[in-house]
Amino acid sequence: MEWMADPQAWIGLATLTLLEIVLGIDNIIFLSILVGRLPPEQRRRARTLGLGAAVLTRLALLLSIVWVMRLTAPLFTVAGQEISGRDLILIGGGLFLLWKSVMEIHSALEGEEAEEEGQAPRARGAKFWPVVAQIGIIDIVFSLDSVITAVGLVDDLAVMVLAVLIAVGVMLIAARPISDFVDKHPTFKLLALAFLVLIGVALIAEGFDTHLPKGYIYFAMAFAVVMELLNMRMRARRARHAAPLKLRHEIPGERHDGPPADC
Repeated sequence: MEWMADPQAWIGLATLTLLEIVLGIDNIIFLSILVGRLPPEQRRRARTLGLGAAVLTRLALLLSIVWVMRLTAPLFTVAGQEISGRDLILIGGGLFLLWKSVMEIHSALEGEEAEEEGQAPRARGAKFWPVVAQIGIIDIVFSLDSVITAVGLVDDLAVMVLAVLIAVGVMLIAARPISDFVDKHPTFKLLALAFLVLIGVALIAEGFDTHLPKGYIYFAMAFAVVMELLNMRMRARRARHAAPLKLRHEIPGERHDGPPADC
């Protein structure tokens, strides 16, 4: 516990915790999309298990830092490009994220047609354990990125573990409100899926040693979210100031050419 008396360690803890929370945004969004396909009574349990898997994956990788660092060693070469174990994980995770995001977009846009044709709706047809398994798969990819960031920023293992625990705790608190909000607003769900597509492309590019700064992706997503929030506010204001409904005083088919005759 010597690090507790070191001010630099506390600065590193705060910086790493913030970075872990930022890097966990895509994890929360992916979890929210998948959990939204489950029945309401199963969502809380799925979120807890998914984030629990994220904690265990990150801690396991932190405790095996030597093995993680070995993942950066080249395994083979393709067209002059060296491919390491880390690259394979990033490329596989990026492809999985692309496939899942495109399928979710297709389901969101084409689901109503399937219901009209008499097919079983897919929106709440997901199975619990397959959803948890998919969350666990993508947790491995996001955890690897998170752990490599931690190793490059902080030297003390205790600081890394504490930062991961704090970040996942924040994710656990934010997961339910984000899930409910995304599930309630279809436009934000499509924006979140588009964000995951971009993250998938960034992971594949990273696997081929082409670094795409995630700051650009986060900025684009934040800008799109702000624009949609403004649109929602404008629509709500228009609805409040809409002209009231006026009832007709005349019955269709009757004519009133003059004042009614006195009896």
